Amino acid sequence: MIKRALISVSDKTGIVELAKALHGLGVEIISTGGTATALQTAGIPVIKISDVTSFPEMMDGRVKTLHPKIHGGLLALRNNATHMEEAKKHDIEMIDMVVVNLYPFEATISKPGVHLEEAIENIDIGGPSMIRSASKNYKDVVVLVDPSDYTKTLDELKSGGNVSQETRFNLMVKAFEHTARYDGIISTYFGGKRDAGLQEFPESLSVNLKKIQHLRYGENPHQQASFYSSAAQTKKFYEQLHGKELSYNNIIDLDACVRIVSDFDQPCCVIIKHTNPCGIAVHNDLHIAYQNARATDPVSAFGGVIGFNNKVTAKIAQEIGDVFVEAVIAPDFDGEALSIMGKKKNIRLIKYNFTESKKAAAQLPEIKKAFDGYLVQHSDNHLVNFSDRSQWKVVTKRQPTLDEMHALEFGWRVVKHVKSNAIVYASKDRTLGIGAGQMSRVDSAEIAVMKSKNSKLDLRGSVIASDAFFPFRDGIDAAAKAGAVAVIQPGGSVKDQEVIDAANEHNMTMIFTSIRHFKH
Repeated sequence: MIKRALISVSDKTGIVELAKALHGLGVEIISTGGTATALQTAGIPVIKISDVTSFPEMMDGRVKTLHPKIHGGLLALRNNATHMEEAKKHDIEMIDMVVVNLYPFEATISKPGVHLEEAIENIDIGGPSMIRSASKNYKDVVVLVDPSDYTKTLDELKSGGNVSQETRFNLMVKAFEHTARYDGIISTYFGGKRDAGLQEFPESLSVNLKKIQHLRYGENPHQQASFYSSAAQTKKFYEQLHGKELSYNNIIDLDACVRIVSDFDQPCCVIIKHTNPCGIAVHNDLHIAYQNARATDPVSAFGGVIGFNNKVTAKIAQEIGDVFVEAVIAPDFDGEALSIMGKKKNIRLIKYNFTESKKAAAQLPEIKKAFDGYLVQHSDNHLVNFSDRSQWKVVTKRQPTLDEMHALEFGWRVVKHVKSNAIVYASKDRTLGIGAGQMSRVDSAEIAVMKSKNSKLDLRGSVIASDAFFPFRDGIDAAAKAGAVAVIQPGGSVKDQEVIDAANEHNMTMIFTSIRHFKH
């Protein structure tokens, strides 16, 4: 039976309604600080924590619930005669329910310019202690940390006079998940404040995730999957406006869209198929950018995922409506565009907050399962600043023209998003042929040329971008034969001079960046 409840919450959503219902069921309520004031204002009788402990709340509220009369009332096993004897001896009354959520540490550190002292003051001590005590004794104490559980718990109390052991167990699990995530957020935040010279990554890595949604399935229909948000995010950055439920593969492809178009300041469109771009273009008219992106490889674009970094208009929506598309992601859609694409019941339309997401993503490491553990690395956010000559070097006799420089910069931004080995043929505002994920760089180059031929795109005057160095001159000979006039690559091969000589023989210009962009 629930005879006595302790309520102390930071998030007061639904707390007055819960407390009123508990009071109506004859439950005595203990409370602290601001929660007690809120409940009393609502006309609910409350016993202050200081009246239970015979100690005042002190030290600016740092000490109020850390007392044997609180934790004894939570931890005492009701069916253990010794426990109950000791409780009686020390005048400890049982507490049968704890309703606690914690100081808003995550929200505090998400504010711009937050000071370390403010973060420290928002570390909850008493709250996690009470949650852990109640959770350890879940068979005797109901623990509530999530307002979404209030109604179900009350329904059980009203219908049967108690809370089932199954519900108690589930609430206990949720409570420990809550405190584990809370502690993980704190350790990650303060770990990032240490002297960077100590270590790039901590000895113990806490990955603090919150379930956002269950997905239709994983990479294949027989695999279950869910999507989790990182602790650095205080809200979802996307909103699904229309269409079928998202799958694991959809989110992977949508993420690839976001990463690519976020690298361009101009209006940009990308079409993704199986995580690889099959076409990218920039243009002041986003409709033309879409047309050019799709023209790179219209066959592969069928059934793809499309990303934009500007608002989708009715004109774009009308053209997209003529082909089969899995999903479209953009910062916004105008009303007519939504109306047009909404006529297709299955197409997923995703509105995405690019600005806020980019800030959060910059703080997150890349994590990938390997063997019985995980590989962790920083994201590949490197972009060469082409206005800074110290970041790149012309290694051939011929210098690039202004148009060639623009094309080389565009191609270099694209190639880092293509699976290795990656070769991209490009002009200054669009891809012309993409070769992805081959075991041989020559094979990737040949596929890129084949794609451009299939799409009837002319490679004469194009540039070629390679995510890693050319190990031999054959890649340069093939590029020259296809019509390319300029090359951008990291350099660093023992055969660099042979490759440079080949470029000079073909009167090509070549730039070394000294940066590799493998993508596995």
